[in-house]
Amino acid sequence: MNSEDRLHLLAEQNFLRRDLAETPETARLTRMSIEARLRKVGVELAALPIDERAPARARLTFDGIPVIRSHGIFADFGMKAVSSFTEAVASVAASLSAPLAAMGPIPNRDQHQLLITSTAVGSFGFELEEYPTEQLPLEEASPVATALERTQALLLSTLGNDDDLADIASETDPRALDKVRTFLKVLADNSAVCALQYGGRGVRFNNVDQVNRSLARLAADNLHESEDQLEGEFIGVLPNSRSFEFRLARDGQIIHGKVSPQVQGVDIINNHLHSAVQIDVTRTQVGNGRPRYLLAQMPQWAQS
Repeated sequence: MNSEDRLHLLAEQNFLRRDLAETPETARLTRMSIEARLRKVGVELAALPIDERAPARARLTFDGIPVIRSHGIFADFGMKAVSSFTEAVASVAASLSAPLAAMGPIPNRDQHQLLITSTAVGSFGFELEEYPTEQLPLEEASPVATALERTQALLLSTLGNDDDLADIASETDPRALDKVRTFLKVLADNSAVCALQYGGRGVRFNNVDQVNRSLARLAADNLHESEDQLEGEFIGVLPNSRSFEFRLARDGQIIHGKVSPQVQGVDIINNHLHSAVQIDVTRTQVGNGRPRYLLAQMPQWAQS
């Protein structure tokens, strides 16, 4: 059980208490029934772990040639589309802890599973739910929850401007980006569109032309990534937002960037502000837009 189960039980407990208070003493059988249910709810609440959070849930629906209204979906397309989507989410989740190798199995794939719990009502698609493999505090998002949020943001950014796409793409592992491209290609090859709802937000492709444009914007010839070394000095770092400002030695230009999730102890950088250093960054540029920089590893300062 999780936090949602707890909320449902608490709501039922409050309802039963009000119902009992309004039931006359003369209705003994009714009162006995309410009291018995109250005791059962109390036992179930006492057995619930306090710090277990609800699993992440998303709704993925499809339309287009492979979809027969709300009646059904061609099986070969449905299997490919859901498989490529879950593979993209698993890749993003795995990349949060370490960079992904260019080839080979996705690390910890079994820890980043999504369940199909139901078909979506109103159009044809699926209700997806995270399969939790460990218990996390209520306030801590799981890797799958974070990956769903980022995958949704990436899909949404492909429908926006170059700056929006560069922002999210610069923080996404190249192999994970490729998995998102694969998902969009499955849609485009089958003349299909999709809508994804997660966390109170949604992204929708209204027609296949939009899917093709998004796929083209994620293509390697439009989304340029390179590994660069820059010399200069840090001006400041915000550990909570994992962002930094860096003044280049060659021309004094100030660049803004993000810190990779794999870099630990970000606040240490603030102990070395205005000290000369060389940093390794991933440079991402969409079209002719402004480059984005991701600090790939903790810098090493010369010893005093």
